[in-house]
Amino acid sequence: QVQLAESGGGSVQAGGSLRLSCTASEHTYRYYYWGWFRQAPGKEREGIAAIYSRDGRTYYADSVKGRFTISQDSAKKALYLQMNNLEFDDTAMYYCAAQFSGFFSGLGNWLPNYWGQGTQVTVSS
Repeated sequence: QVQLAESGGGSVQAGGSLRLSCTASEHTYRYYYWGWFRQAPGKEREGIAAIYSRDGRTYYADSVKGRFTISQDSAKKALYLQMNNLEFDDTAMYYCAAQFSGFFSGLGNWLPNYWGQGTQVTVSS
């Protein structure tokens, strides 16, 4: 059972930046997809960014493209989300998620196997 733990959430004014981190517990998977979801109050959970561990290929939702950057440090089993130019609508609980088996069909249909507990991001206007 792989455990994921997020950190780095907080409160920031619109236009500011935050960097989220996610660390995975020890595992032996080599090739997998992992990334970030978010869920705002009253809204569905939304996959916003993912990365493939093997080659660093990235995927972004249109809502964050150009403002957020996902990256990884495979040796440390760490995942990051650099969020710049934050907007009020970015306010949400952010979750780290990972898929260690199966086919990745894109952010819109992504069903990861593992989830973190989430970290709150609040953007004030």
